[in-house]
Amino acid sequence: MSDALDSATAAPGSTGAALFAGVDIGSTTTKAVVVDGAGTVLGFTIIDTKHDRDESGEEALAGALASAGKTDADLTLVASTGYGRRSFKRTQKVLPEIVCHARGTEHLHPGVKTIIDVGGQDSKIIAVGDYGTVEMFEMNDRCAAGTGRFFEVLSRRLLSVPMEELGPLALRSTKPVFLSSVCTVFAESEIISHLSAGTPAEDIALGILESMAKRVVSIGRQAHIDYRQPVVLTGGIALNVAAARAFADQLGMDVVLLENPQMPAALGVALIALDDLVAEASAGPTYP
Repeated sequence: MSDALDSATAAPGSTGAALFAGVDIGSTTTKAVVVDGAGTVLGFTIIDTKHDRDESGEEALAGALASAGKTDADLTLVASTGYGRRSFKRTQKVLPEIVCHARGTEHLHPGVKTIIDVGGQDSKIIAVGDYGTVEMFEMNDRCAAGTGRFFEVLSRRLLSVPMEELGPLALRSTKPVFLSSVCTVFAESEIISHLSAGTPAEDIALGILESMAKRVVSIGRQAHIDYRQPVVLTGGIALNVAAARAFADQLGMDVVLLENPQMPAALGVALIALDDLVAEASAGPTYP
């Protein structure tokens, strides 16, 4: 390791390696990651986002540090992203979530070309270039259709099935229903009609997932995003074991799932903070 990189990865006042924290404060959940100077993930945590976004960031960061066996004193830099990124008072670097998401996903699945991220309140389609750069993206944050909220509301309210059981239930489907409406209110009416007709719950569950996937994929196509492989599915919806099937059916290609699909943005902002500090150290001192 070069002297410049050594200096960038040595915590001030410490002889140990530097630690970088990334905090992603989303509308539904808050995630935090702690990485070392080599970019290795040492700790990760996820919590429900509270009304107080700053408190959410602090709680998530404390959890990530605890899982890494580290303390605040070990941190070199804290960076934030997500909807609540500017509400996190202790952050030293603030970055938009799209670039962070791409950087983090590339780290977790090198060579990714397309990211489909479906969170609780929005969905994003990101075309990724070399080294995790963002070539173009499209985002839906104004309508529940095409978000995890669409699936959660319709499935839990109408099927009365715990969220963790919805994926296995949907995978048992042999004839998923077709929902003609992408509006949550009208889709609810359609589902009620299917229930009244005795349609199996598994066919409705997969039908809801496929309706959501169709909406998300179409948003990207309308923005002229070319779905190139590998396609990686991230966000809370990726915890549903049937989600990859729904998106693969819509795209006609395989979809990759990550071990921690809600980690990418928090990881990405930590890695970018590390990259920037290393670059500054490598540049050396500047003179007037």
